[in-house]
Amino acid sequence: MQVSKDSVVQFNYVIKDLDGKEVESNAGQAAVAYLHGHNGMMPGIEKSLEGKQAGDKITVELPPSDTFGEKLDNAEQRVSVKHLMGAKKWQAGMSAVVNTEHGQRQVTILKVGKFMATVDTNHPLAGQTLQFELEVTAVREATEEELQHGHAHGEGGHHH
Repeated sequence: MQVSKDSVVQFNYVIKDLDGKEVESNAGQAAVAYLHGHNGMMPGIEKSLEGKQAGDKITVELPPSDTFGEKLDNAEQRVSVKHLMGAKKWQAGMSAVVNTEHGQRQVTILKVGKFMATVDTNHPLAGQTLQFELEVTAVREATEEELQHGHAHGEGGHHH
């Protein structure tokens, strides 16, 4: 089966900068799953996987507009230290995860005090053209429930 609208796609990925340095990967973790054609995945990934099938491996170079977005100026926010997830002790330059009304978001610590931290809300990879190595591990038709909910369920997908 080919990747097309209303299919559930599972894939593994390695993200590298343009110097070939690995910056993120899901190696050793469950494949990522998403419902194709429902805005649940970065547009550049969806476009790249369209028409592919299980076992296909591709490498694509994608601009920020198709992945993590352009880097926004004035994206600083003050956050209570107790809302930062990912470490016990924080320092400038570290990445943290915070819960927002739009789900979890990765931020970068700019300054940290005893109770409050100033964070950059841009994704750490925003503004960068990146190389994505993608491997499709499975493609299947979405269930009626997945189509109603607008996202993939099961391993690598959404859990209710």
